[in-house]
Amino acid sequence: MTTSDPFDAAPICALVGPTASGKTALAMDVARAAGAEVISMDSMLVYRELGIGTAKPSPEELAEVPHHLIDLVSVNELFDVSQWLKASQEALADCLARDRRVLFVGGTGFFLAALLRGLFQGPAPDPELRARLEQTAQEEGGEVLVRQLGEIDPESAERIHPKDLRRVIRALEVFEQTGRTLSDWQQEWGVDDQRQKQARILGLHMEVPAIDLCIRARTELMIEAGWQAEALAARAIGFSKSSAQALGYAEILAWADGEATREETVERIALATRQFARRQRTWYRKFPIEWVDPSSPQLTELALTHFAWD
Repeated sequence: MTTSDPFDAAPICALVGPTASGKTALAMDVARAAGAEVISMDSMLVYRELGIGTAKPSPEELAEVPHHLIDLVSVNELFDVSQWLKASQEALADCLARDRRVLFVGGTGFFLAALLRGLFQGPAPDPELRARLEQTAQEEGGEVLVRQLGEIDPESAERIHPKDLRRVIRALEVFEQTGRTLSDWQQEWGVDDQRQKQARILGLHMEVPAIDLCIRARTELMIEAGWQAEALAARAIGFSKSSAQALGYAEILAWADGEATREETVERIALATRQFARRQRTWYRKFPIEWVDPSSPQLTELALTHFAWD
């Protein structure tokens, strides 16, 4: 890193937490009070057509507080962590050039890791090995690869969504090429980096029963807001491999196709979202996060004190 890297210009301030914990509302309050701009750390908010199902901030919120890294690409385009990191660097540099405070907000733990530690490159892809793993997935089902990963690298299996075969295959590929698990490699991934030590990370923590209730209630609200029509419009454009990982859209489309009832769809989405929240909590164990209850009195003041902007 050089001193010109905007990530090293000042301590990184970030607000994290599992899905449905209230990050957007608190981020708005903090940004208003501090005159800050928000850089999204959400892997699905980059897609223009995915709004309701991703709990994207409303047009009114986006107009009131400047947000970056939202609506960058169409749903049929690939978008990965390296693209996000480059875009976030550019957004941060722009904010700093205008003397604006910056708050990183989102629940994608992989983006937080990249922000604080850089990218773990790993061995170069092996086309033959990758083709063999992809063929196994096609012939025997992706569940076979997910089980293999769970046997050799339980930590990665816990973090990676079982439907995210691209990352499952990459984790298996790293192990077969190096004899070491991906999670083992990532333990050495910038763990002593000064940027991480200086970061000010606030996390919203709710007990599991409480977050489960919030997840179900939010799912109902999203459906009432027109999630099914949004999903159908996105499918008409075509999902990319990365946007297809968006939570709940497969279940919503199954309902639209008559393969499930509304109630079954709510239950399936709530279950998938609870499982995702568990994987988020696994990611967060790696970082120095100060956890607060989102129902705490004077929550905005607590956050402002934690971030301690000069």
